[in-house]
Amino acid sequence: MSEERILDVPDGIDVLHVFCAPDGRYGNELGVVRDGGKLPAREDRQRLAGKLGFSETVFVDDPERGAVDIYTPTTRLPFAGHPCVGAAWLLDVPELVTPAGLVEARQDGEFTWITARADWAPPRELRRYATAAEVDALPVPPSGTWVYAWAWEDESAGRVRARAFPGRDDGITEDEATGAAALLLTHHLGRALNITQGRGSQILTAPGPGDMIEVGGRVRLRGAGPSGV
Repeated sequence: MSEERILDVPDGIDVLHVFCAPDGRYGNELGVVRDGGKLPAREDRQRLAGKLGFSETVFVDDPERGAVDIYTPTTRLPFAGHPCVGAAWLLDVPELVTPAGLVEARQDGEFTWITARADWAPPRELRRYATAAEVDALPVPPSGTWVYAWAWEDESAGRVRARAFPGRDDGITEDEATGAAALLLTHHLGRALNITQGRGSQILTAPGPGDMIEVGGRVRLRGAGPSGV
């Protein structure tokens, strides 16, 4: 599972937990560079993302327009789920501008929602298991394939147990909460889902018209709310 490994984060970088549990725990860590203009070169952004070591880091290029640029420790992404949810929460904007396209965003009580196309999500192998216990017992698979392991906890209620293994060989062996993979699973199953991923993160999804999918969850700033993430 992902862990908090960065104790001292440079000024100008917020660290969020995205897709938190109802009690505020868990969620996937996200670094947000509030003033991306101070680091415009892609190679410099990639270097900082690698140094921070989060599964994704977002650079905000225009906070009013919601223009963002997303990096893993080793590569740039045109779209990713938990970075968009986190950035939408932090910037409080109606849409985000990503290289993949416009991502609609909205706030609904404790949840932040984004709407994106299923084909914007990077490829993942959706690997189904018979029971949630099987998913819980999985070891980390060999690197090379991005695996989203899932099983029904309650099929009639749309409740899913999932774990995510990026397989990128970049130090992130398991993602605590993965919006893009949840988006793909929702598109594959064609129904709304309530996903418990990782140690206890919660992701909600709902299919929309065409290939559009809504993905939502709770976000908190590191240091706010309960401990024990």
